Amino acid sequence: MSSQADNTVELPEGWLAVDALDIDAQGVARRADGKVVFIDGALPTEWVSANVHRKKNNWEQASLTAVHRQSSQRVTPQCPHFGLHEGACGGCKMQHLHVGAQVAVKQRVLEDNLWHLGKVKPETVLRPIEGPAWGYRWRARFSVRHVRKKEAVLVGFHERKSRYVADIRECHVVPQYVSDLLLPLRALIASMDAIETCPQIELACGVDAADPAQPVIALVLRHLEPLSSGDTDKLRAFAASHSGVQWWLQPKGPDTVHLLDAGPQLAYTLPEFGITMPFKPTDFTQVNPFINQVLVAQALRLLAAAPHERVIDWFCGLGNFTLPLATQAGEVMGIEGSEALVARSRENLEKNRARAVAPTRFAARNLFEITPAVLAADGIAHKWLVDPPREGAFALAKALADIHQDPSLAPGWTPPARIVYVSCNPATLARDAGLLVHQAGYRCTAAGVVNMFPHTAHVESMAVFERDVL
Repeated sequence: MSSQADNTVELPEGWLAVDALDIDAQGVARRADGKVVFIDGALPTEWVSANVHRKKNNWEQASLTAVHRQSSQRVTPQCPHFGLHEGACGGCKMQHLHVGAQVAVKQRVLEDNLWHLGKVKPETVLRPIEGPAWGYRWRARFSVRHVRKKEAVLVGFHERKSRYVADIRECHVVPQYVSDLLLPLRALIASMDAIETCPQIELACGVDAADPAQPVIALVLRHLEPLSSGDTDKLRAFAASHSGVQWWLQPKGPDTVHLLDAGPQLAYTLPEFGITMPFKPTDFTQVNPFINQVLVAQALRLLAAAPHERVIDWFCGLGNFTLPLATQAGEVMGIEGSEALVARSRENLEKNRARAVAPTRFAARNLFEITPAVLAADGIAHKWLVDPPREGAFALAKALADIHQDPSLAPGWTPPARIVYVSCNPATLARDAGLLVHQAGYRCTAAGVVNMFPHTAHVESMAVFERDVL
């Protein structure tokens, strides 16, 4: 988000005119000598004073101390734990900025990355995908600490720019029923023998796979030492007194996660496609289920798979896009990085066979070592859906570029006519977009942001690439 800097007014000594907001939600100002100052808590168009706490040759980092002219987009944060004060929660960065302006910031970040890193300008800017600004976060990792000086157990996110756990008593980005659990969880851990050896509680909200009208709150307790029978009894009593709660235990790595007691199968739904997706609380699923439903529907509309077309879903995960695609396309292939995840995807497919009717198969590949030969071996697809992790899909884009430059690397194979790329990192999207447009024969026909994480600086986005078919 940027604005026209007010360079015609001479400000009092020490004041700064903020003219932009960076990806970390810091205000950006410039001194008379051109030196950039990043100001935590400041917004574009504001005149501020700030305390500099880090200096480099070309830039400084500072914290806001006073606002002399306030932005029209500044709002009062909803959460009492948000702010610049000592001990403030670091879970959110943008609660002081109107949510509509937050989306504009993210759109600018996406466009700037595409142009400056990839030299790509989309032909169409998609309307942002937005949803609830509060209570949207169905996944979280809460740190747990017994603080002897406070004679208290803290459960929450870390403080801003600190390793300490914030002393939060409510949280407005998680569902209200989860916020209401924060203080009872503190009391629970404080009563346990394992008060010193439980560093984390991971949250995963969902629904009962057998009855999607019933909410399920999965809490994964990371414990460094075996739990006493008294402690497991306390966990059971807690679940019994809080509707929908089920405890999972994690003594070591993610593979050791298991249910304390039998309970409903955790799942999320894609109602537009009649799909129910079972998952484990440590699986990767989208944090925001409301936006995920819209995201999947929008991606499939942009892909526009026809009943006669073959589609490949790269980085398919548990089948978030693959299964809905199997309700529309003629044939679908989902590709992931591990055999274990592929097996889980197959299970989800079988659970949704009544809706996902297209011939569908899954395969495991090293997705960061894709070559032209691998692409040729997996066959020709009319369209691709690509949803990589933060590292992006460089190897995939590079293989397409290599084939475009030298078709003999994959004789008889033709690239997909359309690619829909869903990204959680605008920098790696821009890098891959540069390859696709400048070396692989594609045009970036559309791109836009997805506000998956309101009040944070995280930028989710989607881009469409098309190749002219001769």
